[in-house]
Amino acid sequence: MIHDIFMPALSSTMTEGKIVEWVKSPGDKVEKGETVVVVESDKADMDVESFNEGYLAAILVEAGNEAPVGDAIALIAETEAEIETAQQQAKSSGTTSTSKSTPQPETPPAAAAASTPAPTPASSSSNGSSSGRLVASPRARKLAKELKVDLKSLKGSGPYGRIVADDIEQAAGKTTSQPQPEATSFAVPQKQSQVTPTPAPTTAPQPAPVPQRVAPGETVPLNTLQKAVVQNMTASLQVPIFHVTYTIVTDALDELYKKIKPKGVTMTALLAKAVAMTLQKHSIVNAGYGDNAIRYSSEINIAVAVAMPDGGLITPVLRCADEVDIYSLSRTWKDLVNRARAKQLQPEEYNSGTFTLSNLGMFGVDNFDAILPPGQGSILAIGGSRPQLVANEAGMFGVQRQMKVNITCDHRIIYGAQAAAFLQDLAKLIETDAQSLTL
Repeated sequence: MIHDIFMPALSSTMTEGKIVEWVKSPGDKVEKGETVVVVESDKADMDVESFNEGYLAAILVEAGNEAPVGDAIALIAETEAEIETAQQQAKSSGTTSTSKSTPQPETPPAAAAASTPAPTPASSSSNGSSSGRLVASPRARKLAKELKVDLKSLKGSGPYGRIVADDIEQAAGKTTSQPQPEATSFAVPQKQSQVTPTPAPTTAPQPAPVPQRVAPGETVPLNTLQKAVVQNMTASLQVPIFHVTYTIVTDALDELYKKIKPKGVTMTALLAKAVAMTLQKHSIVNAGYGDNAIRYSSEINIAVAVAMPDGGLITPVLRCADEVDIYSLSRTWKDLVNRARAKQLQPEEYNSGTFTLSNLGMFGVDNFDAILPPGQGSILAIGGSRPQLVANEAGMFGVQRQMKVNITCDHRIIYGAQAAAFLQDLAKLIETDAQSLTL
């Protein structure tokens, strides 16, 4: 009997997937539950397993090409004798292992969904393998071929022991790639002043994302993640929004950060914790709109925009950030960022946010407007913390470190006074009670 391998739906919004790598080649033996192909969804690379034991007879969609969800991408023959029959079937359908065209589904989408293998995240033991299978990122495999590095001789430094590109470069004696910035934004920066003071530790300068090298005049198609960003941002433009800007004094927060940074605490975790604690008093700001009703969230899940090395961005989520201590929250955040860049996040780790933070302050940006993510009621844009000359009520002048935050809200459910009250309480927490973030 001949079985199809279908393009799986790896997320609720996924309509098509890209073949990153075929782990098996035509003619290879395939065990039930064994990874056959790595598929790129809108946010992650996922291993796709076979539901059937047999032989990979024909590849219908080559690596690097895309196919709609539910389309057949390969054929599995139960016996070696059926391999030739399967290959003839592939040729008769107009697609072969060398074809660049997109195959048409051989079964209705409902039937395809029933036959789709369950995606599993790439994982491994400390030596980069699991159950005897070598686990490496697609980029690492490509680099290994180019630099002639034996993957089996390496110990992976990625999440859960996965071999990543840096491991290959180190093994080949090359300098590791430049680290990417921790976060970026759904944003259009506003005009900055000509004189730019040095940012505070709150928003220490970070290296900008390395631009993709292209030839002048070249047209580069969007990758799957970038297409997802386009789709989401276009949908966001249908929402009536408004912005409210607030200035917060960060002296107390900066001092706290200096004390607990050596213990592994990140500024991202501190800001997420402060926002989460403030949201406890403002459930409407943590809500969303749907079906002509207000959907109040049962959890406070803070999503934070993170730049991806190959373009686009993703929003890893700190679940129940108001209930987790700052040290655990920081460890969780570091793990989420590492796995996000290795494309190993599970859907619930990037699509369960109830409120989003976007921090361009780390790039020295003063103030900007952030675009509202689909399904959420608010997003907070965080600018850089800078020394400012200010006058108190007595008319005395002094210097304070200040940062501007700009909240974007869905005006269908949140009103200006509610957004302003949230920002007032956030400022009060950061300015006068920052120490409570460590409790």
